Amino acid sequence: MEDKGVQLTRKRLKPAPAPSLEDNGATCEILEKPEVEIETNHLVASEEMELHISHILEKIDNFTHLVSELLESGKTNFKELSNEFEERMITIHKEQIEKWQDEIKQLRLLDASNQDAHALLHNARFLLQNAHIDS
Repeated sequence: MEDKGVQLTRKRLKPAPAPSLEDNGATCEILEKPEVEIETNHLVASEEMELHISHILEKIDNFTHLVSELLESGKTNFKELSNEFEERMITIHKEQIEKWQDEIKQLRLLDASNQDAHALLHNARFLLQNAHIDS
């Protein structure tokens, strides 16, 4: 595109590949700088405009850094929570199993006691029946 002898060209800035954060197959990539189309001409942009652009680019860098830190922090927190959850679930499981094993033990003791009482009553009934027959 030409206008009054001034040639305009479009340049596309591509960010360098950002380090990816991988854990358990999950991938998250942070782009250092978004893809930006900039129209440039051979005329120099005003100093004030360049200052605004540099502030925006600085905000982008700061925000990208913040997001990266939050992702790392979140990932660490989730790992810690996952480990705590796993430990607590194992503890709850062990406690419940022990409780049920104690209950089974008590039931077996009660059953053995009932069988002894049943055998004693059966013998007593047999003796009473034999005593009535003998008399």
